[in-house]
Formats: sequence, C-alpha cells, structure tokens
Amino acid sequence: MGVGGEGKETDGGGGLPGRFFDAAIELLGRVRDEEAANVATAGEAVASAVAGGGRIFAFGAGHSSLAAQDVVYRAGGLAVVNLLAVPGAVGVDVMPATLGSALERVDGLAGAVLDSSPATAGDVLFVVSLSGRNALPVEMAMNARALGLTVIGVTSVAYAEETRSRHVSGSFLRDHCDIVLDSKIAVGDAELTHERVAAPFAPASTVVTSALMQAVMAAATERLVARGIEPPLLRSGNVDGGHEWNGRVMSEYADRIFFRN
Repeated sequence: MGVGGEGKETDGGGGLPGRFFDAAIELLGRVRDEEAANVATAGEAVASAVAGGGRIFAFGAGHSSLAAQDVVYRAGGLAVVNLLAVPGAVGVDVMPATLGSALERVDGLAGAVLDSSPATAGDVLFVVSLSGRNALPVEMAMNARALGLTVIGVTSVAYAEETRSRHVSGSFLRDHCDIVLDSKIAVGDAELTHERVAAPFAPASTVVTSALMQAVMAAATERLVARGIEPPLLRSGNVDGGHEWNGRVMSEYADRIFFRN
C-alpha cells in the first residue's frame, strides 16, 4: 500500500520514518511540477517590488508562521523580507498555546495589524495559511489588497474544496490573492496512519510550504539577475566576511528593513 493523506495505510516495508520521507518527497515533486508557473509569477512579483523600491512582508499564524519566518533575516535570503507579526499568533510561545488558534478567528485583528505596519502600496505580502479558512489570514489578504499590496497566498486548496470557511464572507484565503501557491497538503495535514494508532500523524505542511517559499525567493533572485540588478542577499554570519557583507547590504537597503532597530 502507498502513503499519503489521512486514512491510507503506511505500514509497508521501509518503516514509518522512510514512509514519511517518501510522502514528503512525493509532495515536493508535485509542487515543483504543478506549481512551477505560479512560483515563477510570484518570483517576478517579488523581483519587481525589489527593483521598484518596494518591500516584502511575510505573515503566518501558528505553525504556518514557520515558513514565513524562514525567509526573514536568513542566510542566503533576500534582506528586504520582513515578518509581519501578529502578537500572540506567531507561534507556540504564547501561553496558553491555544490562544494563538483563538486569535486566528478574531474579526478585525488583521486590519489593526496592517494599519500599524509599514506595509504600503507597491509592497508584496505573503500570507501563509494551510487551511486559509480563518478570519485572520482571509482579512489579512483582503485588507492588504485594498491597500495596494500584491498578495501571494500560500495555502492548501483542498481545504477550500472540502471544508467550510470560518470567515463571515464564506470565503477562503485563496479568494483574495493575486497569486496562489497550492501546497497540495491533504485536509488534516497528516501523512501517515497505523492500524494500532487512533489518530493520523506526521504532518508535512512545514516541509512543503517552506520549500515553496524558498523556491519563490530563488525565482526572484533569478529575475533580478536577468534585470541586471544585484539581489540584496544576506550571507551566513558563520563564514569569513559574512558580517561585513551583511552590514553593507543592510545599510544599502536600510529603508526597507524593519527587523532591526
């Protein structure tokens, strides 16, 4: 038997760890092939913003924030990518952790965050939400587009097809984006099952979503080079000359960087 979403047997040869790798690799292959055009379009949008003096923001709540954080102040990443954080909704550091999930369903919170952020027309905002069904990511995309930002949604389209929206409009994140990147994650975000385990397990959304984000950054870098523009990339601080390199880049792009004082 194969591996995949909820309800599929996964106790064949190779063991469960191997089966998880197989499932993740299969998903990565799907997004590479099926989302190639959307990744290229998203990369062009990022490159155009960088070339035109714009800034890049990334938002995600709960575990979806991990993929957003992975492209911010990252060795090998673009220096102008900033985390758009919603206090209490970024990760499991808030106590109790369930508060973060509750905040995702609060109407009006996204508007308050955007109004107090430096994001403005011409910028790009990634909204990362696996389900895309809660008020926070839906309103983040709606409000950002109203402000003139280009919105790139990173989500699982399966949720919009198989679940109900929790937003008053009945819409999902995918309905309010300029570009949608589909992670192909099955509803439930669990790739493995076992006959003696009651619940499905081994989520792959972070692996796939982070790969999508990094693929877009690679596409943007490629497009900037094609335009004759040196991409504002950061280097690792653990290689010789890394701190000096990063100091130069962050000084040159200081007006677009908001993760430092």
